[in-house]
Amino acid sequence: MTPQELRALCLSFDAAVEDFPFNPETSVFKVLGKMFALSSLDARPLTVNLKCDPEDAIRLRAGHEGLIVPGWHMNKRHWNTVTVAGGPHGGLPDRVVRELVEDSYDLVVAGLPRADRLRLDRP
Repeated sequence: MTPQELRALCLSFDAAVEDFPFNPETSVFKVLGKMFALSSLDARPLTVNLKCDPEDAIRLRAGHEGLIVPGWHMNKRHWNTVTVAGGPHGGLPDRVVRELVEDSYDLVVAGLPRADRLRLDRP
């Protein structure tokens, strides 16, 4: 997956926006003001920080050693850093990256107030 494909994927979700609150190089993808993905899209290897259920995070790290690690500069219990491409172990398959980004988005949406969740469900 390329940086452009990762950006397009993150922005494909309902009400998703890209923001740069930390610096101009770090893309932060949010839904209704809540972060679900963070990436320096120009960095090599290409990585993305994604929210994850704590139990799933442990399982994913064990199953994808070196490609999924505790979230860099994040709460390590709830965030993973995922190598998308260009790492010493290559990168995760695009299908897996898509699933992890979608799971992160879904987790953040699930934590939104009910009124906001309902607003997202509208066509």
